[in-house]
Amino acid sequence: MATLKTYTEDLQIAKSLIGRDEVVTRRYFYEQCYPLFKSIYDNYYTDCECCKEFMDEIYIVVIAPNKTGHCQMENYRGESTLTSWLKTVCLYYCYHKFELKKRMPLYEPLPHSSEKDEKNVDDSDIIDQIGGSIDMDFSGMNRADVEVLLGMMHNGSYRKLIRLRYLEQMTNEETAKALGLTMANYYNMHKRAKEQYEAVRRKEEYYG
Repeated sequence: MATLKTYTEDLQIAKSLIGRDEVVTRRYFYEQCYPLFKSIYDNYYTDCECCKEFMDEIYIVVIAPNKTGHCQMENYRGESTLTSWLKTVCLYYCYHKFELKKRMPLYEPLPHSSEKDEKNVDDSDIIDQIGGSIDMDFSGMNRADVEVLLGMMHNGSYRKLIRLRYLEQMTNEETAKALGLTMANYYNMHKRAKEQYEAVRRKEEYYG
């Protein structure tokens, strides 16, 4: 009987990712695995506007804890390369998104770029963190109105971030932990969530 190979080094990488090691996360997940994510983003359905957003989504899928406090990456046992395991996760994610799209009623899509051009995103995106300027102002709005606008946002992770941060009134650190994000990734996602929410709000004001 053939002996099943165990990818010990990949198991250690997975352990570091689960432990939120920022160096390993950047070098392995966002640099080494970028060609994998870009290929899947270019060839399969997602509701993400750029490859970086797709990578952030997959990071949340595999790292964010579920109701039992465990994350999906803890299921990796080293029986294949970690890259192959991530590829399977990505393909399942895309298939699930496509199936959800087919079941959704037709509606007018929100305006966004029709081209899947990779955006140059780096740590400079967290500049809004300085001085707290990234925070949004929900004064004068009730929860029901905010929920209506959130329901019109096409990105589920962005909706969840805003709901946790502003409706549940979690701190930035608590929200990042709930989403399974490093603070740098959290502020990048917060910036994009804010932009998408504001685009929906402006559209509603225009047609309202």
